[in-house]
Amino acid sequence: MKLARLIHAVEVDGGGIDLTAGEAAVLSVHGERPVSGLFYRAQEVQPGGVFVAIKGFSADGHRYIDEAVERGAVAVFCERVMPGRESESIPVLDGRKAMAAMAAEFYGHPSRRMTVIGITGTSGKTTTSYLIESILKTAGMAVGVIGTINYRFGGHSFDNPITTPESLDLQRILAQMADAGTSHVVMEVSSHALDLQRIHACDVDVAVFTNLSQDHLDFHHTMAAYWDSKRKLFTQFLPASRGKCDVRAVINIDDPKGAELAAGLEMAHLTTAQGGKADIRVESSRADLTGLSAVVDTPKGTLSIRSALVGRHNLENILNAAGTALALGVELDTIQLGVASLGHVPGRLERVVDPAGHRFVYIDYAHKPDALEKALQSLRAVCHGRMICVFGCGGDRDRAKRSLMGAIAARLSDLTVVTSDNPRSEPPLQIIDQIVAGVRQTCDHAYSSVELADGFDRRGYVIEPDRRRAIGLGIAAARTGDTVLIAGKGHEPYQIVGARRLSFDDRVEARKALEALSAESPAE
Repeated sequence: MKLARLIHAVEVDGGGIDLTAGEAAVLSVHGERPVSGLFYRAQEVQPGGVFVAIKGFSADGHRYIDEAVERGAVAVFCERVMPGRESESIPVLDGRKAMAAMAAEFYGHPSRRMTVIGITGTSGKTTTSYLIESILKTAGMAVGVIGTINYRFGGHSFDNPITTPESLDLQRILAQMADAGTSHVVMEVSSHALDLQRIHACDVDVAVFTNLSQDHLDFHHTMAAYWDSKRKLFTQFLPASRGKCDVRAVINIDDPKGAELAAGLEMAHLTTAQGGKADIRVESSRADLTGLSAVVDTPKGTLSIRSALVGRHNLENILNAAGTALALGVELDTIQLGVASLGHVPGRLERVVDPAGHRFVYIDYAHKPDALEKALQSLRAVCHGRMICVFGCGGDRDRAKRSLMGAIAARLSDLTVVTSDNPRSEPPLQIIDQIVAGVRQTCDHAYSSVELADGFDRRGYVIEPDRRRAIGLGIAAARTGDTVLIAGKGHEPYQIVGARRLSFDDRVEARKALEALSAESPAE
């Protein structure tokens, strides 16, 4: 591809090129030069490549322009020209938007060759993506998924460090999917991705809104800004896409912001709700520790839902997945079979079986107030014994939610075990103190680890900073019929302590704790 073609993509769809300081020499001198690749990490630049200098969370790409040129970059797209690099620089008004436009052009606009479903909201994105994937596969479609757990297509899966990749990585992944014959892509769209233009120049055919609750205030600062970000998928990116479907959006109107969004959306859409009037709504339902069943009314007829997913909050995810399938023209019987075919979602109320058969242990990714509340409420509604919750909060993230989550856990649990999550650069005890401030709003009885060795007989909490010991403590405190929720990390197979990424999996640790108890007390 010639450099001139990328320049044109930026001029047309990337926010424009800033020529106020005079036309950069590279426009006339190097426009016909072939480009070998696009890069936004200077250390990865290869000869003949184009470097895009973008401002990251911890580093500014403009500081590495010299390195990029020394490694062979033929041009640098940047928001400010660095002294001495005028001849290689193409100044742009918005570096992230320019990178997205160039990436889409360089990889041949792969989203136009597939049907793309974008899911946004605070909670439920991952489970909804798994449900849609299962339904579409049941319908015989070749499905790719890009999400929090991984990105996968064609029988292969790959690590995905962030929910929605940077635009350059996203377009490369989409191109790989399209070249492999993928027909439908299900993509989780984070608020960061929307604010940072990661899905700019990506055609989204159907957009799904799950819900909105407090999260990521370390980035957005206010709930109003967070909501403005989520809404962009429907008000900015969806209208800019060509759209291959008549119905363009599926919106949960049980959520007040979803109702607000649906009321003001002009393009064709479907609404979902567990209660009240909606296009897709629950007529009756049943939930227990084995899963869900429901009768759902839709514009195309009645759905009889059977699902192994635990918790009434998953009905919301099922309704949104069913609405998406209807928007894509999938038949009702296929939707039913697709929902029933999904056994579990990694780290989303994923059960760890007790060999002794006495306790019910679940792992969940809930790391925000609303998600923790929904998980606990769902389990509390169907558990037969006491509720035990083991959780912590991540460091270097939204501090305001810590006391909120502490209060929720204490209110809905009989025993709250406060521990570490991913403390990152923060002192673990500092995070725990902020959680416990919320716990004490509704529960003032503190246990020691030694006291819990003999079980517990009144509602209370215990502090155990070591997550491995905390999981063992929570499980050991459970009697026959009790339910244990280990929340916060879900599918993650690591723990971040300081700058170290340590191997750690809640599911593995819970299994070890259960096996140890079973070996100690086989006749319990």
